[in-house]
Amino acid sequence: MTSNQRFNTTAIHAGQCPDEKSGAVSQSIIPAVAYCFDDAESAVDVVSGKKEGRYYGRYGNPTTRTLENKVAFLEGAEDALGVSSGMAAISIALLAFLRSGDHVVVTKDVYGGTHKFLSNIATRYGIEYDFVDCTNYSNIEGAIKENTRAVYIETPSNPTLTLIDIAAVATITGRHGLKLIVDNTFMTPYLQRPIELGADIVVHSATKYLNGHGDVIAGIICGSKADIEYMRKDMMGDLGQNLNAWESFLILRGIKTLGIRMEQHCKNAQKVSEYLEQHPMVERVFYPGLPSHPQHSLAKKQMKNMGGIVAFEVKGDVQTGKDFISALKVAMISFSLGDPETLVQHPASMTHSSIPESQLHEFGLSKGLIRLSVGLEDAEDIIEDINQALLLASAIPIKN
Repeated sequence: MTSNQRFNTTAIHAGQCPDEKSGAVSQSIIPAVAYCFDDAESAVDVVSGKKEGRYYGRYGNPTTRTLENKVAFLEGAEDALGVSSGMAAISIALLAFLRSGDHVVVTKDVYGGTHKFLSNIATRYGIEYDFVDCTNYSNIEGAIKENTRAVYIETPSNPTLTLIDIAAVATITGRHGLKLIVDNTFMTPYLQRPIELGADIVVHSATKYLNGHGDVIAGIICGSKADIEYMRKDMMGDLGQNLNAWESFLILRGIKTLGIRMEQHCKNAQKVSEYLEQHPMVERVFYPGLPSHPQHSLAKKQMKNMGGIVAFEVKGDVQTGKDFISALKVAMISFSLGDPETLVQHPASMTHSSIPESQLHEFGLSKGLIRLSVGLEDAEDIIEDINQALLLASAIPIKN
C-alpha cells in the first residue's frame, strides 16, 4: 500500500493481503484465545514487546490487528488500538493520561456517555474536569491549571454540531505540553483527519460510520506507537476491553465502502437540512453545510464534507417533539447513528439523559432538540417522511 493512493483505494487495500495458505481475498477471521511459540525465547520476546506478535486474546488478535493497521493508515497515525466499544475508546484514551489529582479540559458540547463517564466514574478516582466553550480559545487557556494533562474535544459535537478549530486548539495544547484528544466519530477519516491538524489522539465509536451497518459495537483509538502500546498493555488488556475477531472483520468489511457511504450520507443530509430550514414548523436547524451555521467557514476549511447528522428544533413543546418522532415511518427511533437507515432520537431524554434537565441549556441543548442521523435512503423519501410527521405533530395547517 502506498501513501499517495486515494482514499477509496486505501480503504479497500491498506493493511490487508490474501491469506497465505488459501489465497482467500476476504480477510481471515482468527478467534483464537491463545497462541503457541517455537521456543520459550520467542514467547518471552513477544510478551516483552521485543518482537511483534500475539500471545493472549485479551491483548488483541490478528484480525483486529489488521483493522488497527488500516484505521491508523487512514487517520495518518503511527498506530491504532481496537477496543470493545466507543466508550471503551473514550475511557481508555482519558485514563491513559489522567491519574488521581489530574485535570482535563473538556468541550461543553460533548456526547452524553462522555459526560457520564467524567461525572460518574472519573470523579470517584480523584480526576478533575471542567466543561468549557472550546469555540472561544481564551476559555481553554483560562481553564488550564497546573494539574491539567489533556484537552478533550468533539468536532462536530454531538448533538448540536458545534465545530472547533482543531489546529487552533493544538497550538494551545502544544504550548502547554498537553495531550489533545479528538472524537472523530461523526466525521471519520474520510471527512476529517485530526492528527494532521495537530491532535495527539483520535477516538472513534467504530459502531457508527466505520462499520456502517448497525451490527457491531466497537471503538478505535489512534495515536503514536508509544501511546497506543501503553494503552494496549497497561489499559485495555488489564481492563478486559479487547475487540473480538468477528466484530473486527465486520468493521473491515464496512470500511471498504466508507468513502462511498459518507458521500451519500452527506448528500442526503444537505438536502434534508435545506428542507428543514425553510419549514414553518422548524425553529432552528444545526448543520455545518448551511451558511447559517456559525462555523460554516471553518467547516469548509477543516472538513472534506459536512457529515450525515442534522439536528433541529421543532416549534412547540416537548410533546410536539415526541409526537413528531413517533409519527415518522421511514426514520426509526434509535439511540445510534451512522447506519444505512435514517435514525432519529430526542437527546434530552435519550443519549444525553445523564445531564440534569436544569443544566441542559449550559450544554446548548433544548428540550425540543431532535437529532437525525440521515441514512442512505432516497433523500426525497426521507423528506416526505419528515413532512408528514411534522404535519401530524402540529395543529398549525401547513401547505405542502
